[in-house]
Amino acid sequence: MSPHRNVTIIGSGPAGLTAALYAARANLKPLVIEGIEAGGQLMLTTMVENFPGFRDGVMGPELMADMRTQAERFGAEIIQGNVTKADLMRRPFKLEVNDKLLYSETLIIATGASARLLGLPSERALLGHGVSTCATCDGFFFRGKPIAVIGGGDSALEEATFLTKFASKVTVIHRRDTLRASKIMQDKAFENEKIDFAWNSEIEDILDTKKGAVTGVLLRDVLTGERTDLEVDGVFVAIGHTPNTGLFVGQLEMDRNGYLITGKGTATNIPGVFACGDVQDHVYRQAITAAGTGCMAAIDAERWLEHVPRDIEAETATT
Repeated sequence: MSPHRNVTIIGSGPAGLTAALYAARANLKPLVIEGIEAGGQLMLTTMVENFPGFRDGVMGPELMADMRTQAERFGAEIIQGNVTKADLMRRPFKLEVNDKLLYSETLIIATGASARLLGLPSERALLGHGVSTCATCDGFFFRGKPIAVIGGGDSALEEATFLTKFASKVTVIHRRDTLRASKIMQDKAFENEKIDFAWNSEIEDILDTKKGAVTGVLLRDVLTGERTDLEVDGVFVAIGHTPNTGLFVGQLEMDRNGYLITGKGTATNIPGVFACGDVQDHVYRQAITAAGTGCMAAIDAERWLEHVPRDIEAETATT
């Protein structure tokens, strides 16, 4: 493996692999560093029905495997590993991966964002089997069924309102007796006849792992300690996302929630560093939008390289 690259991509979800495909087809011989969660969030999903080109749907892991194979077919090199250090203060950018140093003329960051979970064993076991972190992705599967949404912010109420298009009833479960969401979002939710609220409640367990599908949740009243069962066929966890940007704190510009800020196209504040996918998108968070920005990042990197004179051998000798 060459220690010096024209393009290095961190992350192997839809954004990273699409960037790899486009960079490889541009003969840039990109290196993809998979990261801890190879394949991204789609590896935790079952059927994906809203990715164009798959009229009968496709399993999330299958889609990611196909995208990976396609990128490799055109010359992308994909390695297992996790970037532990990144020095973006000078070119070539220096990365520490698996205790080895790598250098790159451009860097495409596609590290994504991780959905915050409750931390229950049953939650992890039932992800993709009734437990979801994306209403837009999975709401369709719950037509005519009762579901629960966990959270009290704008995201939770936005998802709850969206899910009323499909569900017979949506119960918003919140640990307090007041919501954190904006007033306009609260008003919409309170006025919606399909939305109920379980106040001062937290989930102790999600049922039923033995059946391999959600049949309900066990709620505990945080004031009285009383426990009750709520029958639902789906649970949507909407307590926020955490962008995977800790590696770049102090180097790249971020918003107050830690998402990378991109200006024109996918460019960050450091020339030659580009960001795509959920790591810079807190609005849409879809596989197809991530793939679209991955395409943009690869094209941006290619065009940037065309206008920056470089002598890789000389630069390698001086690092």
